[in-house]
Amino acid sequence: NAELLKFFGKCKDGKTRVLKVSIENEELRLVSHSDVKRDWEKDYDALVRPLVEESTPCYILYRLDYKIPTGYAWLLMSWVPESATVRQKMLYASTKATLKLEFGSGHIKEELNATSKEETTLQGYHKHKVDFSTPAPLTSREEELAELRKSEVKTDFGIDTKQQTLGGINCPISDAVAQALHDMRRGGYNYLQFRIDLEEEKIHLVKADNIELTVLPGQIPTDHARYHLYIFKHHHEGNYLESVVFVYSMPGYSCSIRERMMYSSCKGPFSATIEKHGIQVAKKLEIDNGAEMTEEFLHEELHPRKLNLRPQFSKPKGPPSRGAKRLTKPQAVE
Repeated sequence: NAELLKFFGKCKDGKTRVLKVSIENEELRLVSHSDVKRDWEKDYDALVRPLVEESTPCYILYRLDYKIPTGYAWLLMSWVPESATVRQKMLYASTKATLKLEFGSGHIKEELNATSKEETTLQGYHKHKVDFSTPAPLTSREEELAELRKSEVKTDFGIDTKQQTLGGINCPISDAVAQALHDMRRGGYNYLQFRIDLEEEKIHLVKADNIELTVLPGQIPTDHARYHLYIFKHHHEGNYLESVVFVYSMPGYSCSIRERMMYSSCKGPFSATIEKHGIQVAKKLEIDNGAEMTEEFLHEELHPRKLNLRPQFSKPKGPPSRGAKRLTKPQAVE
């Protein structure tokens, strides 16, 4: 609402330490805020703990003490307890992108998804940092990307040239992606959509929702590539099935070469990451048009029709008999 937008502009003056935002009547509202008292670690538990209610989800924006080009860095904490309803979880997951956009995503340098009160403490924050920290040396993914960039700059083609191909690039996933996969496995959602941040080279959550199959085609973007997970509920041979389908959508050549390359290289490792989170993928599909995602199409992909064996070729019968054969006497040659 207007009050929250106004405060977003004010709170970046360096005096505000923390603010709490909640969703009320489908509107983001400012609940409370506190000014800087001491350094950020000493303020953390004293100011954050009172904001966390046992069964009421909220967003908490906490100002850290180090600076970035846009000003002070901020931590965005999403407090969605296990006891929250499915609707609340869906609402807070799908609204976070709007909150970041209005606040200014450039100011938010760290994110934390908390489902237990222990995770909202300073100790929980430090544990989160350790769990998700990356090593200083180049990772295998970064080394692969470096080699890939070199090959883009200098490419030598010849008759005997052998091109090196990569088995896949393992892009890291955001906390929101990990949480959404966890929620889908527990039955919270039947549809997830993901995108790759090409600059950050990281996979982010775009949407987490429960949708009907008829709505699915409209979720496929026509201008950018995406990954999708959908639980296809159907019957086959008298059995009720819930099959998870992984879809890689690439709308033709409207995307840049780099975007096509990244999505193509990351799809294999990302689908493996999905299965590591306990979601068994029944079918992997590649499409260029959302209109393809129909019930008939998914059913045929999951349960292909068995082709009947081709019958053996039968020798055609000869012409009907014209009576007894006549014997002719050969004529003598003079």
